[in-house]
Amino acid sequence: MQIHYDFFRVENDNMTPAQGRILISEPLLNDSYFKRSVVLLTEYSENGSVGFVLNKPIDIPITDVISDFPSFETTLYVGGPVGKDTVHYIHTLGELIPNSVHVKDDIYWGGDFDQVKEYIREGLIQPSQIRFFLGYSGWSPNQLEGELENNAWLVSEVDSTKIMRPDEDMWKKILHSLGSHYKSWTNCPENPTMN
Repeated sequence: MQIHYDFFRVENDNMTPAQGRILISEPLLNDSYFKRSVVLLTEYSENGSVGFVLNKPIDIPITDVISDFPSFETTLYVGGPVGKDTVHYIHTLGELIPNSVHVKDDIYWGGDFDQVKEYIREGLIQPSQIRFFLGYSGWSPNQLEGELENNAWLVSEVDSTKIMRPDEDMWKKILHSLGSHYKSWTNCPENPTMN
């Protein structure tokens, strides 16, 4: 008896990429930035896509990256392989930060960085309201669609509180919540030759 079951098949039939949705990497994606990652799409259009890896913390204080940054208890995250010498941020401060881009619900991207630093100096921003990323994830027109056709990503949605609550186990937890097909991905060894 032959079984026709594709363990790594991604079913994105009902979910297409869009601003505010997440990309979840398939378990064998062997890329140092995207291996077992969850990426928030902050921009998605015919001109390309931009996003940030949500679950890859870096053990570097933000004050080591930005010399004039005020003292602030926060974790810096790898945002992606593009612009690795740039800092980006998402937040829940809305229009308090001029020029912010609304992503979804209460999640905003970017805005006036000098205003962010000033609010931090004044104690008006809490670590739970803002997340910082070194670099970003970027796709040129049609590049992400090609990766989706090759089953590299599962498109899904996640609650805004999970986006703002850092969690290294986010990849596993989201897959567990998506049903048995994707839950089984979490049992796949990172290096299949070690199985």
